[in-house]
Amino acid sequence: MLDIANFDHIGIRISDRAASVAFYEKLGFEMIADGGFDHGHPLVMLHPSGININLLGPATAGGGRNVLMDEDEKLPGITHLAVKVKDADATEAFVTAEGIAITGRRAFRGTKTIFIRDPDRNVLELVGPGPSVANLIRDAVHG
Repeated sequence: MLDIANFDHIGIRISDRAASVAFYEKLGFEMIADGGFDHGHPLVMLHPSGININLLGPATAGGGRNVLMDEDEKLPGITHLAVKVKDADATEAFVTAEGIAITGRRAFRGTKTIFIRDPDRNVLELVGPGPSVANLIRDAVHG
């Protein structure tokens, strides 16, 4: 078994630097470095929680749609980023106040989840407090 401690960062290819940076800044991320975005290197953004995302670009095709989630053809790859939030209701109020569309919702065994999209339609799942989604699913399947 590989001795993994945690995720170090997540890379997301984007098509519009200004729009994506503004979106992730709304969520509390701060750009701490531009590694050379115009040459395909990351904009490093860090959240106070310690979550680090790398916005990579510039994308050369497919802007404005995420074929992994929206199209009938399902390609392999990452479909969404799920993060735990401390308060589901406060998170929904914040997202709504910031004018970010909620594109899906789920309540499962007491855990509230909403889905939002960044400017390139990459999906972020905002999971409320409670057990991890993996434990909720395991308990539902085996419980």
